[in-house]
Amino acid sequence: MDLSQNSCGMGMRPREAGMDGAPSPASPAGLSAYVVVSQLLGLTLLVTTGAWLGRYRGGVAWHSPLQFNVHPLCMVLGMVFLQGDALLVYRVFRHEAKRSTKVLHALLHGLALLIALVGIVAVFEFHQSKGIPDMYSLHSWCGMAAFVLYLLQWLLGCGFFLLPGASFSLRGRYKPQHVFFGLALFALSIAVCLLGITEMLLFNIRDSYSHFVSEGVLANTLGVLLVAFGLVVGYVLTRDDWKRPPLAEELALSMDFKTLTEGESPGGGSQ
Repeated sequence: MDLSQNSCGMGMRPREAGMDGAPSPASPAGLSAYVVVSQLLGLTLLVTTGAWLGRYRGGVAWHSPLQFNVHPLCMVLGMVFLQGDALLVYRVFRHEAKRSTKVLHALLHGLALLIALVGIVAVFEFHQSKGIPDMYSLHSWCGMAAFVLYLLQWLLGCGFFLLPGASFSLRGRYKPQHVFFGLALFALSIAVCLLGITEMLLFNIRDSYSHFVSEGVLANTLGVLLVAFGLVVGYVLTRDDWKRPPLAEELALSMDFKTLTEGESPGGGSQ
């Protein structure tokens, strides 16, 4: 059976790109539009966060009474926007080398973790300077759990899929857990941000919040944008027909890797 027949058998169009130098197949219908919408929503929620903090909370600064505002800005940027974009990497870069896509996926997650860490340090330092207790609210409990689990997810992902050592079968068994917890942690991060927005509003405008003051409306709008961003990203990730198709050379490399790590021949027998 030739290569085109093999590709069709996996639910792919006959190979039009790759070693013959032909153009890459187009992305599935609708995928590009949803990715664009996700990025517009992501940028809008970042602008909205900045507008809220700048217009109503005085702005952002380190080692000042405004240090707390670093926290929500970093969490929205890192734990939501960048995390969402990291999850979309395998849908957007469908025809690039798998190794490059893995590296970009890991780098975006690593950058999200670094930015989130800055936000966590900011809020702990602010609490210490003001004599405010730490880790007593539901927002702080869920937020710390999300960050620790996200860090663990990143470390395990790098260990299993990016660094050499893990066997083919071990990677295969871990992959479903990695995919599930990636999406679950993204949803948890958005939920934690919603808790944080509500907590900030109740602390700062408790008496006027119920009167639809402009700050409350803007902050609620930010919450709606967070949910919308999560829904669009989640939809893209859960569409089976939008998953990244394996390239022919990746299938060959996977078989070679399985042969080396599992001691099996391409036909499935032992060496």
